[in-house]
Amino acid sequence: MSSDLNLIDVCCAVPEVHLADCQKNREEIYKLIKENRDSAIIVFPELSLTGYTCGDLFFQSSLIGAARDNLLRLADQTKSIRSLIAVGLPISFKGKLYNCACLFQQGKILAVIPKTHIPENREYYEKRWFSSGKDIDTEIDLGGPVPFTSKLLLYDGMDREFMLGVELCEDLWAPDPPSTRLALSGAVCILNLSASNETIAKDYYRTQLIENQSARLNCAYLYASSGYGESTQDLVFSGDAVIAEKGVILAKSERFVTRSFSLSAQIDLDLLLNDRRVQSSFELKDFGYKEIPFKLYKSKDLKRKYAKHPFIPEEGEGRDRTSREIIDIQTMGLGSRVKKLGDTKMVVGVSGGLDSTLSLLIARNVCDKFGLDPKNILAVTMPGFGTTDRTYTNALELIDLIGATRYEIPISDAVSLHFRDIGQNPEKHDATYENAQARERTQILMDLANKEGGIVATYNGDHMSMYGVNAGVPKTLIRHLIRYYARENPQYEDLLEDILNTPVSPELLPPDKDGKIAQKTEEKVGPYELHDFFLYSFLRNAYAPEKIYAIACDVFEGDYSPEEILKWLRVFYRRFFSQQFKRSTLPDGPKVGSVSLSPRGDWRMPTDADAEEFLKNLEKVEASITN
Repeated sequence: MSSDLNLIDVCCAVPEVHLADCQKNREEIYKLIKENRDSAIIVFPELSLTGYTCGDLFFQSSLIGAARDNLLRLADQTKSIRSLIAVGLPISFKGKLYNCACLFQQGKILAVIPKTHIPENREYYEKRWFSSGKDIDTEIDLGGPVPFTSKLLLYDGMDREFMLGVELCEDLWAPDPPSTRLALSGAVCILNLSASNETIAKDYYRTQLIENQSARLNCAYLYASSGYGESTQDLVFSGDAVIAEKGVILAKSERFVTRSFSLSAQIDLDLLLNDRRVQSSFELKDFGYKEIPFKLYKSKDLKRKYAKHPFIPEEGEGRDRTSREIIDIQTMGLGSRVKKLGDTKMVVGVSGGLDSTLSLLIARNVCDKFGLDPKNILAVTMPGFGTTDRTYTNALELIDLIGATRYEIPISDAVSLHFRDIGQNPEKHDATYENAQARERTQILMDLANKEGGIVATYNGDHMSMYGVNAGVPKTLIRHLIRYYARENPQYEDLLEDILNTPVSPELLPPDKDGKIAQKTEEKVGPYELHDFFLYSFLRNAYAPEKIYAIACDVFEGDYSPEEILKWLRVFYRRFFSQQFKRSTLPDGPKVGSVSLSPRGDWRMPTDADAEEFLKNLEKVEASITN
């Protein structure tokens, strides 16, 4: 994999602390640097060269001098290491002492950033020793002039898209964290050198702060706090380390470890940049910060794990809650439309497939939620040339279980008459043969809705539906929701399980000689799990085709070959671009997730856009496979 993946290896390192022994602390820090030398960025805790709880020893010039000397020694030791390194130490300037982060790379000290917010409450009394660096903007001598200011950003000298800012411990807890202005100045990565002691539930609150700040700022946040060896006089330090990325915890350390340790993760620059581009309220501002270049070494290997099924809620205690929420959103969306129209009837076409099954379940939920008789649901099954006994039986059984009003309207005779009218050979199983059946079903649903004073609640291929209750639900998520519904409602379980195990098909071609489904959608468009993965990566993260391919090869290793993934990715791009005319006329329907294709909201695309530029990017991928 090439650095075009825009992935960056980062590390939070927590050394064992030797209070007031700068040499031993330097040695512990150096060991961790060597162990993590492949990381592009390594951040250490606050005052890591001295220890945080040195108390009045910070007034001793010998400790201040030792910290400075060991910083210079550490920078010299790491000349051959390409990582950008951040360590903490006290810096004396014009008779005042500052709690600082020092950043250096390959032997060169790049900047010293003083802490802005100095705590002076309860167990914290830093103002006894340290001054705020809020208004400091100058240079100091550390083997040469070095910027000394909190108003500073570092940027990748090869690409200004990556900018980095630093804050220290209390800065994050303040009402106006420096990281906010740093992000609004362009920083997509924030380092926090911290020394946060433990009290009951403080870890949970601290993690929430980091998680939320990374979400608000659309940034990566690297947090390293003091660990084993800090004073236990009154305080206990757990060595907490957290790496977050726009509201998601990528990695979190085990606390109370009795040794030096490190925590690593891989941040995705494309992910961060795309969210900032999309979020119109994220406006860059000029706060007059200094900007200093450094060399950012991007990863050549894909190490982080991406979700195989990004539309499906992650496993854990929140999975059922999220599933219930999605169903509630769909129920409220359809129910609000039904109530607005005066408790109108809901017309649902039921095929025994996934989409119509979920639509019918949601319609029943609407009845339960809004106190309507399930007979208000007009459930219509319309067997045709391709209908199999399995889907037909499942459709009828589901309608009866729901308690809906059942309509059974075969379409074969009407479609055959239509074929005669237009001169279509019924033995020619082309697009006309297939679409005539779909349109006949649409006509029945629409006309029945008019006759009964109802609303069509299912989505159809010609986009004539009155309300697309499943419009925001991708195929993999539909499967998951039906499975969740079955688990929560055991009376449906066996039937819904059989529906889930039925191959996805429009059933517009005759069954095979065994009476089974002959036309399988996934054989034409590709596996839905691949399709939805491509869709999410393309729409939500705006990844380039090569990056989608590379991640898919890693995520689906053992499931599909690289050649299969490339084949279906090509199909995805061609179909996505060629079918935009359908999305331009999408009916109303509830948005349930961060990815939506509604032309009125999330996705605006010209109908005549061409996929060729995207497909060209896959040519070199194909060449690499061939070679």
